[in-house]
Amino acid sequence: MEHSIQPTGITGLRGMLRDTWLVDQYRTVKRRMMRRSEGELFLLRRYSRIHGKPLNLTNPQAFTEKLFWRMITWNRGDMPPRFTQLADKYAARAHVASMVGEKHLIKLLWHGDDPRAIPFDRLPAKYVIKPSHAAGQVIIVKGHADRDEIIRTASGWLASNYYWHGRESQYYGIPPRIVIEEYLTNEDGSPPLDYKFYCFNGVPDQIIVRNHTHNIHPIFDTTWTLLDLVVSNCTERPWVPKPANLEEMLVLAAKLSAGFGFVRIDLYNVNGRVYFGEFTFTPAAGIIKYAPESWDLAHGKKWDLSLDVKC
Repeated sequence: MEHSIQPTGITGLRGMLRDTWLVDQYRTVKRRMMRRSEGELFLLRRYSRIHGKPLNLTNPQAFTEKLFWRMITWNRGDMPPRFTQLADKYAARAHVASMVGEKHLIKLLWHGDDPRAIPFDRLPAKYVIKPSHAAGQVIIVKGHADRDEIIRTASGWLASNYYWHGRESQYYGIPPRIVIEEYLTNEDGSPPLDYKFYCFNGVPDQIIVRNHTHNIHPIFDTTWTLLDLVVSNCTERPWVPKPANLEEMLVLAAKLSAGFGFVRIDLYNVNGRVYFGEFTFTPAAGIIKYAPESWDLAHGKKWDLSLDVKC
């Protein structure tokens, strides 16, 4: 009977660690090399799973078809650099300032790539921490700050590439940074509403209103008529008062969306002052379904895809 000799002691441990390191390196290199082909397959499967049919990639007509066309085209490498620059929550600030003025920027308290360097002792009692290279990740500090937990969380952000969450290529090349901004509140201390302007070819078309808990989703047109439209089963559609300075918000959204076939411009309206939130080029990473479906085609008709390659 033959017996295999198992590695023991320090030599065996080193071999095991070396093998693990080599496997991890191999997987990392392979993932990068196969990023575009696997990413396209991922997106095609996602569309089919959401809509129950194959994606019409050669002649997309509906909004959701064009959204996945954009993601797949960008994933193939055909994405103008401007989209990455504007998806970068730090780099976008300079563009917004040049287009509409610094007064519409939320006050920047700190930014950097080392969470251990965050100047906690010099920050106000309330502030917001987020990564420059991702979406939907945020820490809100009000009062006591758990510094160790913040550093751990922020370090995790910096070590990850948000592209892999949904294959949104605009995030792939963003330099990882931590951004700390002022915490905005209304006069009564409540968090402000988030107004999300869907803009087509530089023209605001509809406004989604979200609160800080994200449990409402009413959608209005530019005259502030509540639309009979539900997106992705978000059925809580309460009436929200029309902002007193809606016209100013529409002007800002138009300026910031100029030159894009489609972009969502997020704005805050705090005590009569409008602040820029972010540019969103692929909402919900494509996980969107319209009800009724007629809205999907109606919005798709407004999106000029040729502007995507001209930006």
